Amino acid sequence: MTRSRRAGLATAALVLLLSLLQTAGAVQSEDGDDQALLADADYAAGRAALKAGDAAAALPRLQAALKRFPEAADMHNELGFAHRKLRQMDKAFEHYKRALAIKPDHRGAHEYIGEAYLMVDDLAGAERHLSALRALCPLPCDELKDLENAIAEFAGLSARLGAAQSLGFLGLVSLSLGLLNLLPVPVLDGGHLLYYSA
Repeated sequence: MTRSRRAGLATAALVLLLSLLQTAGAVQSEDGDDQALLADADYAAGRAALKAGDAAAALPRLQAALKRFPEAADMHNELGFAHRKLRQMDKAFEHYKRALAIKPDHRGAHEYIGEAYLMVDDLAGAERHLSALRALCPLPCDELKDLENAIAEFAGLSARLGAAQSLGFLGLVSLSLGLLNLLPVPVLDGGHLLYYSA
């Protein structure tokens, strides 16, 4: 092996080693940010309020924590969840989209934004995030199962509502035809009844 080739291989190995160290440092930094977020009193209180079902109490605590962690995907996901529970859908979508912009593989944000799309009757939007979760979860994960169940429930409800509306319309048409047949017009059944009764 020539001296220049060995030098080239050594340089390539050094570049690879440095890039691996930088990647490891980035992961540690992200993990450190996650730990700091989890240790934040406002964030913890907001999550506890959400777990207790009190989105109104959670929102101000999460908004206070957002000032310290504006680039935390989990922070935006929790804020989106709180707004969704309060039916403030525009704000919910804003935070879910921000969470996914920060961390495109955030499974919780994909699940929650999918459920939010169902709340505004946008099945196609929910299915886009279901597809994203299928790509992120080669083995079924909780977020994938939860969104699949929510979509199945939504589709079943839509089908039941569609069938009920169709039956109601058919009942109205039947009633209208029955009343029309009672009119004393010679070509209709009511006309024949009038003819035979005279």
